[in-house]
Amino acid sequence: MILHAGDFSEASVLEEIQRLGPVVAVHGNVDSPELRRELPESTAIDIEGATIAAIHDAGPAKGRLARMRARFPDADAVVFGHSHMPLHEAEGGFQIFNSGSPTERRRARSHTMGIALIEKGEVRFELIELDP
Repeated sequence: MILHAGDFSEASVLEEIQRLGPVVAVHGNVDSPELRRELPESTAIDIEGATIAAIHDAGPAKGRLARMRARFPDADAVVFGHSHMPLHEAEGGFQIFNSGSPTERRRARSHTMGIALIEKGEVRFELIELDP
């Protein structure tokens, strides 16, 4: 399953990703009006006994972990995008994760993507650097 935290830009990009496998996605701030109508602002999925929520913009860095915990109280983790900067924070069994971007790294050191591994209801995130 592919979990995407938005910024496809155009529907054709989402369609191309859907050819790779099942996609759960939210819209981003640069997505076309068509995608903004089609995709939700946030979502949550249950996988293997864990709940992972997704939202594009998790807001300012200060207080982000607590804010996401309050917004998604039933989630074990929240995946978000927007900044294109990789980030993983955890506290008290709750996590937030931004995988960065495989296409537009902006200020990040390299192009990145993430993998979520779920076993017995526990979520473990892994950041994958695509550039040496």
